[in-house]
Amino acid sequence: MRGVRERDRFAWAWSGMKAAVKEEAHLRFHLAAAVVAFATGGIVGLSRWEWAVLLLTVGAVITLELVNTAIERAVDLVTDEFHPLAKAAKDIAAAAVLVAAGLAVIIGVLLFWPHLR
Repeated sequence: MRGVRERDRFAWAWSGMKAAVKEEAHLRFHLAAAVVAFATGGIVGLSRWEWAVLLLTVGAVITLELVNTAIERAVDLVTDEFHPLAKAAKDIAAAAVLVAAGLAVIIGVLLFWPHLR
């Protein structure tokens, strides 16, 4: 894509983020959970390294949710009929988010528990 300015690429990415937030309830849930985690981190006074772990964890969940959404859209574009491979692609992408979210909960407990005792 010759002649495309870097600013345009950022605008397209931001447009994708806005569309995902508007259309995806799970992404809104993860963003709300992130706000709660960040607020709690500020209240309990996380260390620099704890903040780094929290940011990486939240970033991984949100990133995977965005990738899951992109995979779902691409599969839906290709076929509107049931196909076992389409179902598998969507289910596996969703499983990636589930694993990341589950690990995020465990990491959250490990990060916050010592501060809340």
